[in-house]
Amino acid sequence: MKRLVIIEDQTAIRELLVEILRLDKNYQLVGESGDGQKALTLCLEVKPDLLVLDAKLPGLNGVDLLRRLVKHLPHVRVLVFSGHENPVLVREMLEVGAHGFVEKTAGLTEFKKGLETVANGGTFFGPAVAALLRDVVANPGSSHSSDFLTDREREILQLVAESHSTKEIASKLDISAKTVDNHRTNLMRKLNLHDVASLTRYAFDIGLIETRKPVSKAS
Repeated sequence: MKRLVIIEDQTAIRELLVEILRLDKNYQLVGESGDGQKALTLCLEVKPDLLVLDAKLPGLNGVDLLRRLVKHLPHVRVLVFSGHENPVLVREMLEVGAHGFVEKTAGLTEFKKGLETVANGGTFFGPAVAALLRDVVANPGSSHSSDFLTDREREILQLVAESHSTKEIASKLDISAKTVDNHRTNLMRKLNLHDVASLTRYAFDIGLIETRKPVSKAS
């Protein structure tokens, strides 16, 4: 029986997965969360064998959560279950340790098939993700990447895109407001973007946030 944690910020979907998987004798549900940072803490505590992970989460996005988690739990098996799939997001999730990626539009049958495959040591991709990966292989270089951003810059980019003020970001990351401003300036320079709205669109495009939220006027 695989010890399982479900990380999904949409409450209805998370509760549905919980109810379905509690009835499956192959899995023992040991935790659930809808927040990236809290999910990381949970996983480090309960040490699951298997993880169902949404790619876009508040607090800490799925890519950065998984990057940190596998340093401590290198053997955890991970199935990404996401409503958003693009070449950059899929590739980044695989690079940091995911073993499968199923789009939510594929349905629960495909999800259960993917979870079983990943739990048993295999890799699995939903039909839309598989088609996307075939296109990436056929057209290398067609997708943009955020590889050149540091982990701290990615954190700040996500928080800026989630409409947090400079003061709030500084408090969350335990750094000074001046340091936040310096990182934001470096982000704009690296990405050749010149306002918060553009940073927010970019964060959405590469999968750091779920939706394009209104830009806060706070600083």
